[in-house]
Amino acid sequence: MRRVAGALVAATLALLAGCDSLPGRPTPDQRYVRPEQVTDFATLYGQNCSGCHGADGRLGPAHPLNDPLYLALADDADLIRVTSRGVAGTTMPAFALSAGGTLTDAQIAALVREMRARWARPLDVAGVSLPAYAAPLGDVQRGAAAYAQACASCHGAEGAGVAGKAKGSIVDGSYLALVSDQGLRTTVIAGRNDLGMPDFRGAAGGAPLTATQVADVVAWLAAQRPAFPGSPYPETN
Repeated sequence: MRRVAGALVAATLALLAGCDSLPGRPTPDQRYVRPEQVTDFATLYGQNCSGCHGADGRLGPAHPLNDPLYLALADDADLIRVTSRGVAGTTMPAFALSAGGTLTDAQIAALVREMRARWARPLDVAGVSLPAYAAPLGDVQRGAAAYAQACASCHGAEGAGVAGKAKGSIVDGSYLALVSDQGLRTTVIAGRNDLGMPDFRGAAGGAPLTATQVADVVAWLAAQRPAFPGSPYPETN
């Protein structure tokens, strides 16, 4: 009797072990994974970030994440906070479940960890003395002078662009309505390496902007934001 019972147990275990190889049964990598259990960076980034920040962290409408200077400027706490809570008044949504998003804290931490591991390249920015990630707005009048010195050659004396150059207007009401003051500051400091815009150090041979000048330029740009975004804007000459 014991031999029969043992044989039945062995046969049952063999049958169960063979279930995974039954025709039509999904393989382990084909099985459904609950959204909150996804930890693969390519999947998380592709589904949540690439539409704005680009497929490889570059050449999207939002600031490139594949930028060693930006990743040196923003620490993990900054990246986690922005990803979790979003940026009010802009197109950057909140992704944390606790803020109405779809990602767990662990998934957000994984995104930040992998972005830094893949794209930080600290040797590229070794020795660069960066302004602070965040700071109060500076002086608008001083900002106008700093803008004329560092930015007007590409963006025009009034910020509306220069004929024959690909650089667009940075005082366009729709653009300024969609970008936060911190977003302006980030762009002034880190530039847009994917679009050929130099960072705060300027083009080759240029003088870097000081921390005060960065705050002043951001103040000047913020002052160009229309009071009523979306209203008709006057024609530019």
